[in-house]
Amino acid sequence: MTMEFTRPSHRLPRRRGSRIPAEPGKPYFIEKGLGDRAHLFTDLVTVYAGGEQTENTFNFFTVEGPEGDVIPAHVHSDTYEVFYITDGAVRLFVEDVEGQQYERLLRAGDFGFVPKNCPHAYRIERHHSRVVGVAAGPGGTFERFFENLGVPTEELGLPSEPYVPGPHQFATVPQRYDVRFLPEHQWRTGS
Repeated sequence: MTMEFTRPSHRLPRRRGSRIPAEPGKPYFIEKGLGDRAHLFTDLVTVYAGGEQTENTFNFFTVEGPEGDVIPAHVHSDTYEVFYITDGAVRLFVEDVEGQQYERLLRAGDFGFVPKNCPHAYRIERHHSRVVGVAAGPGGTFERFFENLGVPTEELGLPSEPYVPGPHQFATVPQRYDVRFLPEHQWRTGS
């Protein structure tokens, strides 16, 4: 989203046109959809609060998208992540630290929790689905990952064409944000 906030000592330049104030401890308000936006895969990600505003304790974002493919499996070594579905349906895939895999179809009002060190992925099952995400942990926050792997946008809607990052981007950008992709990971849950 706007800056890298994973570690307090690593800062990227502030995103031009951001509606999110850079100063922690300052109240602010953002109208629906007008946070910092990025297109990634077929989705629109909107960040409303990040590490800079929360002293690297949590972030708050939404992901909206059409019915589609599974987002690549990945893991956060220091970050806990929650999925709260406000619209549509999203299938969440999670593997615990013992290797037990779980799969759950989450509908509007449903909640999913992914502990740190647990591989996970999701697939949007219905058009116009929306996930509210929160991530927190001792490693900081990863909200700037979306715009650094994807494409920052001022558009309010979904991308007209999917944006799939090149292999070199998957190999470099995620390392700065406590995101490690697992390209060989297999889900054995059946869907």
